[in-house]
Amino acid sequence: MRMLAALLVVFPSLAQDFAALEQTARDELARAKVPGASIAIVRGDRVVYSKGIGVANVETNEAVRPEMDFRLGSTTKMLTATALVGLSLEGKIDLNGPIGKYIGGLSPALAAVTANQLLSHTAGIHDEAPMYGSHDDSALGAGIHQWTDGWLFTKPGRVFSYANPGYWMAGYLVEVLTGKPYADAMAERVFQPCGMKQTTLRPLLAMTYPMAQGHNEGGDGKLTIPRPAADNAASWPAGSVFSCTPDLARYVIAFLNDGMLDGKRALDPRIFALMSTPHAKTPGAEESYGYGLNIHDVRGVHIVEHGGSRLGYGSTIRMAPEQRVAVIILANRTGAGLPATADKAMELMLPLKPRSVPARRVLATTADDLHRHPGVYQNGDARIEITTRDGRLYLKRGRGADAALNKLGADRFGVEGAPGEYVFVAGESGVSEYVASGARSLARR
Repeated sequence: MRMLAALLVVFPSLAQDFAALEQTARDELARAKVPGASIAIVRGDRVVYSKGIGVANVETNEAVRPEMDFRLGSTTKMLTATALVGLSLEGKIDLNGPIGKYIGGLSPALAAVTANQLLSHTAGIHDEAPMYGSHDDSALGAGIHQWTDGWLFTKPGRVFSYANPGYWMAGYLVEVLTGKPYADAMAERVFQPCGMKQTTLRPLLAMTYPMAQGHNEGGDGKLTIPRPAADNAASWPAGSVFSCTPDLARYVIAFLNDGMLDGKRALDPRIFALMSTPHAKTPGAEESYGYGLNIHDVRGVHIVEHGGSRLGYGSTIRMAPEQRVAVIILANRTGAGLPATADKAMELMLPLKPRSVPARRVLATTADDLHRHPGVYQNGDARIEITTRDGRLYLKRGRGADAALNKLGADRFGVEGAPGEYVFVAGESGVSEYVASGARSLARR
């Protein structure tokens, strides 16, 4: 509280703004049934707001404090990317060279994948995210060495498709190149240089720090603490870092200030430049993916960000590099990134243009659509079937019922009354080769 009071002397106009932010956060926590959250805002080279809201544990009603660790989920990916890109700048790996040069024993198709493709989700690897598994360091490499060419749902380099296992492989590259377990390499190359004293991948170390318990909604609608807590060392590089907002603020400050922290160089600024460079286009969206970062413009402001979801937790790290502003949100319910709270924080801190929501117009489905799009598309266990009937396209997902598709734009369709879109991506023949849904693409079978 003393820090906040001092900040309000410097920025007195922020007092009411932060009160509005806190109200937005409390409203969103209640609406989304999230027990609590830790929120931090960075401007320039310092934290200008830090607050815990709600409870860390529904069983004890202990209040959230900023110094409490949460588990991040996929915001971990930007940290894994930081380590691997740093190794590339030291000449330890060619990001555009085949990973088989560095990891022996891979199947031929997997050996030809590049680190660039892994980091940008263009490796053609199918997606999955098992929450439970081994706790041993050896699990990461052991799991990867069991992969076959069947892990590829399409040829590498063809399409963007978000894949957690691609980051398992990226993390294993960090392990192989450093000669140290992934968790130790991350501590040495990212956490320690940034002074992130409570950040770790090891559950037995994390449990010695103040901790916000994760929560999930049960079948009766009540929030419970998952027991045992989810952990799978084979998937740590994609979404398992434990951290707190003060630690993450230090990483963000380095990101926004050319690698500088406390007047010293913590990390090579070229790392962040490469991470923030678009390396893949998201089908049908005005958005790109860098390395561990989604890249897009929001109401006239350039944003790089990532969200995270894992059993019990959710997170958001959103940065505006040109304005040197960032918001960090950690929440203790599965998938809770608190988007309304993040939006409110950005509105308070950035010169955003007025919000505009384009009308969702329905266009006529053409004979060309009926010819090019029908088929079966698959990515791992995810399966979509597109059929035609009475001059319309229909979608069947898994074992669900057929749903009529409305055309919303060139190769863009949606189900009436449902969020999201399905974007078809044509191959060389003009016939659709992929259908993208959210951040994942499925290949024609």
